[in-house]
Amino acid sequence: MSGKLNLDHRSVEEARVIAKEIAEEVDHFISARSTVSIERTVLRLFGVDGVHDDIPLPNIVVDGLLDAGVLHRGVAFWLCNAIVQTGKTPQEVAELVAKKELSLVDLPVTSEEAVYRTGERLQDAMLDKIFSHRKLRDHYIKKLSEGRKPYLYLIVATGDIYEDVTQARSAARLGADIIAVIRSTGQSLFDFVPYGATREGYGGTYATQENFRIMRAALDEVGEEVGRYIRLCNYCSGLCMPEIAAMGAMERLDVMLNDALYGILFRDINMQRTLIDQAFSRMINSYAGIIINTGEDNYLTTADAVESAHTVLASQFINEQFALLSGLPETQMGLGHAFEMNPELEDGLLLEIAQAQMAREIFPNAPLKYMPPTKHMTGNIFLGHIQDALFNLVSIVTGQGIQLLGMMTEAMHTPHMHDRQLSIENAQYIFRNARHLQDEILFRPDGRIQRRAHTVLTKAVYLLREVKKKSLFTALEEGIFADVKRSRAGGKGLSGVIKRSVDYWNPFECGLRERLQLSIRGEEG
Repeated sequence: MSGKLNLDHRSVEEARVIAKEIAEEVDHFISARSTVSIERTVLRLFGVDGVHDDIPLPNIVVDGLLDAGVLHRGVAFWLCNAIVQTGKTPQEVAELVAKKELSLVDLPVTSEEAVYRTGERLQDAMLDKIFSHRKLRDHYIKKLSEGRKPYLYLIVATGDIYEDVTQARSAARLGADIIAVIRSTGQSLFDFVPYGATREGYGGTYATQENFRIMRAALDEVGEEVGRYIRLCNYCSGLCMPEIAAMGAMERLDVMLNDALYGILFRDINMQRTLIDQAFSRMINSYAGIIINTGEDNYLTTADAVESAHTVLASQFINEQFALLSGLPETQMGLGHAFEMNPELEDGLLLEIAQAQMAREIFPNAPLKYMPPTKHMTGNIFLGHIQDALFNLVSIVTGQGIQLLGMMTEAMHTPHMHDRQLSIENAQYIFRNARHLQDEILFRPDGRIQRRAHTVLTKAVYLLREVKKKSLFTALEEGIFADVKRSRAGGKGLSGVIKRSVDYWNPFECGLRERLQLSIRGEEG
């Protein structure tokens, strides 16, 4: 079937082929490299946690190996060699290293077979634990059911995890299906993960494993109360992207903002570092059953929604291929887009419908993440509420998956609970009254909506050809996406990129690939 937009499927297929070639070229670059954040993630998956003199133990161990010039072999080898030789646990080894009572590089190398066997045993135990969390999520959903799509996605951002819990429970009782705990401003630029429960944060709450645990327990409790599984979302973007992915997998988060390009464009994180980190983080999210959200919607906050719509689609094609290379299925790809047309534009609603319907038809199995108007919200709360209503209408008419609710007080202040209540009521009213409207609507052949979708698709294919010709790295340097230019050797975090040696070893990468392949063949579990 051609769908309501009568899209040229040859163009869609060409876009996917080109995007795959772009992603594979980057993947070839990635496969020869690791990062300090990936190595810290390996330690966390081995069970290393805590701080020494306020410095996270994973940072102490990895930085020590980096300074010694041996991290290119992978932290797993040095840690497991110490475990075999001392009989200590990974946590105990890390604590001894932090206290300078043990040097990983000064220990003689024991039998490599024993080292690898130890790593594989520890890896199996952690991956089994993560898979058990995935099965527990499935159990809860079967027991309690869940909200209907589009899931109502609501943000809490007080800075205090315990106050976040109070707001999250209230939001769930009002009808929210996903609670997103916004990170404190600037955390994406930390090259370490804060530790423990936190009660101070500006513009949000720190992403820590303890905060994840506290919020997960609270949502499980309120889920039992309301008879609906409540999903938890956080952000595994930034310099600690894979570490936060691992923490989320260990604490049963359900949704993660996990984008290959967002950190490069909007946080000036080095493109090499981010692209390497996203591959491993998405492997973790895939195995944990976590839906990833991508950040293409942000492109339209710096570029025009009419002129740059094709850049959103091109980026979605590339993000899809990066995700597939990491073993992430389409059903976990919350590809991002946004309702960001200028409200003064004639027929802007038609253009929004074209864009949203196009994403739905091109990515039919993805739980698309649809973002509300922000760029053109003025502080007029009455007009803003109407803009959000149109956004909700487009969502239900085009079958979106995840609806990040718009707030009428956008651009004025962090929304109060009553603002969130009005947003939920707005969405529920429209979703209820237009639940099956999409089944009744056809678009006029060669009408404004169809023509707009065809134009955007054609321009996206042309852009992908250009990116393929130049390489993704060069395209990012030239500012093709979001009108933002970044340097291949600039930005934050490049010093944390490591060239792998021929004997590099990451047992979790090996184990995840094996288990994800089994999952694809239906043999996992």
